[in-house]
Amino acid sequence: MRFRRVVLALAGAAVLATGTTTLLPATAQARIMAVACDETSLITAVNAANAAGGGTVTLTAGCTYTLTAAHGNDGVNGPTGLPIITTPITLEGNANTITRSSASVFRIAQVSTTGDLTLKAVTLSGGHAATNGGGILNFGAVTLTGSELSNNAADGTGGGIYSTGGAAGATFTSSNVKNNTAHQAAGIANDRGTLALTSSVVSGNAAAINPGGIYHVAGSATLDNSAVSANTPTNCTGSPSPVPGCTG
Repeated sequence: MRFRRVVLALAGAAVLATGTTTLLPATAQARIMAVACDETSLITAVNAANAAGGGTVTLTAGCTYTLTAAHGNDGVNGPTGLPIITTPITLEGNANTITRSSASVFRIAQVSTTGDLTLKAVTLSGGHAATNGGGILNFGAVTLTGSELSNNAADGTGGGIYSTGGAAGATFTSSNVKNNTAHQAAGIANDRGTLALTSSVVSGNAAAINPGGIYHVAGSATLDNSAVSANTPTNCTGSPSPVPGCTG
């Protein structure tokens, strides 16, 4: 397909155009346009954005990006499909899915304490972590807008997302966390971070032990016009700290 011309957010960015990556001094964020619908192009684009100090990666409309191997590993928390997010990166989607298709076990995304991942109209699906965070393991900031975490699995905690640490924040707006599995907290696990859901749904998640929907240890959790329902064995009951507005 024909790629649009790369538009730099500021001078000195790393850019990707027509399948070619150009690395310039990492002094500003990049806007990486029209990433081709394949694994290699997506990984190259995320690496380029990290190297540029962050940026926006625009995905091919309607594309499913299938990850066949892990491209990130901090040596502690296990492998991750995408390169570890260490800078502010937005995945600008349009009915996109990023999924795992491999015999290997790896989550889809990991966000470091310096990272900030924003998903717009993007679904993360099929991740599998041997530890925590099947879809996303978050130590920094994660924002989902019109997006979804679905059909991810964690052998530990947080099938959809595990957000942990005082620097961790997870914000969901008009987004879904559905049909994930885990030993505990198949939907969302928030451990000492900040969790906020607005006009969002946490549903159909299944854990081995309480709770199945949202596990909230400490920090803050708010639900605004959001539904937590049909999770097993419970929605939020069994969390060390109550989830305001979540029952059952």
